[in-house]
Amino acid sequence: MPAYAPDLDRILSREPEPAGGTISSDVDYTVGGTPCRGYLAAPAGPAGPVPGVLVVHDWLGVTDSVRMRCDMLARLGYAAFAADIYGADVRPSDAEAARVAGAYYGDQGLWRQRVVGAFDRMREEAVVDRARTAAIGYCFGGSTALQLARTGADLRGVVSFHGALATGPEGEAEGIRAALLVLTGAIDPVVPAEDVQALEAELGRVPGLDWTVVTYSGAMHAFSVPEANAPDHGARFDPRAEARSWIAMKDFFAEVL
Repeated sequence: MPAYAPDLDRILSREPEPAGGTISSDVDYTVGGTPCRGYLAAPAGPAGPVPGVLVVHDWLGVTDSVRMRCDMLARLGYAAFAADIYGADVRPSDAEAARVAGAYYGDQGLWRQRVVGAFDRMREEAVVDRARTAAIGYCFGGSTALQLARTGADLRGVVSFHGALATGPEGEAEGIRAALLVLTGAIDPVVPAEDVQALEAELGRVPGLDWTVVTYSGAMHAFSVPEANAPDHGARFDPRAEARSWIAMKDFFAEVL
């Protein structure tokens, strides 16, 4: 397991290390000819396959923040696979991140190809129960996890943490097979109330679709990212919303997985 900065380690420590321990490693894979480098964390020596959770990074790519979340999920008994949407050679700086992420928002075909490729690669792991899978994501990753759901992927659940929300073309939501949990901040300028309302209206038109939206008062964009401290730009870590959103995800997974 990587050695994390104190702010990340404090969050990780909320989930106790299981008696049998966990294992983790980088995972090199390829999507559409592009080399990617993800990360897998899982319980050590499980008796059989365990539910798999795809974890999608924010606009900075696969960093310690996403690896730490994978480790937390492994401590809960899941096999967590960090998707690399950008490719192994792309790890943008803060100044470059908006441009790099924006290229995917502008090319939905490539965006979905990369996340579906990562999902397929996770399902190849022997430790993953292919019949019990889910996906989560943070900021850009939350949007990406919802894109994966919109492909009709065989997922039981998808969780978006402060991801940008977009509706799809008429009828697309009818192909979603996963239950959805959307966790958003009440004062997030990236995800204004009208975007939340539009998504709710779209999902509400699909009979039988299981979806929930939770809005955290006082929470800005990136509320679960300890490094976020740019309130003038609408992004700030919120310890209360971070803790509550993680509990909401755990309860959701206890039900759907």
